[in-house]
Amino acid sequence: QVQLVESGGGLVQAGGSLRLSCAASGSIFSINAMGWYRQAPGKQRELVAAITSGSSTNYADPVRGRFTISRDNAKNTVYLQMNSLKPEDTAVYYCNAEIKAQMGAVRYREVWGQGTLVTVSS
Repeated sequence: QVQLVESGGGLVQAGGSLRLSCAASGSIFSINAMGWYRQAPGKQRELVAAITSGSSTNYADPVRGRFTISRDNAKNTVYLQMNSLKPEDTAVYYCNAEIKAQMGAVRYREVWGQGTLVTVSS
């Protein structure tokens, strides 16, 4: 059983910073891409940032230049450093990873975390 556990959400004033963490645990042979998504009330879940196993990154336009995604492969953990936060960044942030639990697995399985709430006050 593979789990992703997020932490680091909370309430912050506009212009402030937060750092989210997401650790994968359980039976893990290999992790491919990892990413962060968010879902604001009444809106669809959207990609925030993604990082490949080789640490190539991709960002959504609204966060580019303010957010930084990184990963520690030794710890099976992905991070999201969020700076210059805006009220429109308020959302539940979800971690996502493509994981092979065993060496013989044919394909990567997509795993989601439970989400962590980020609230940015104006």
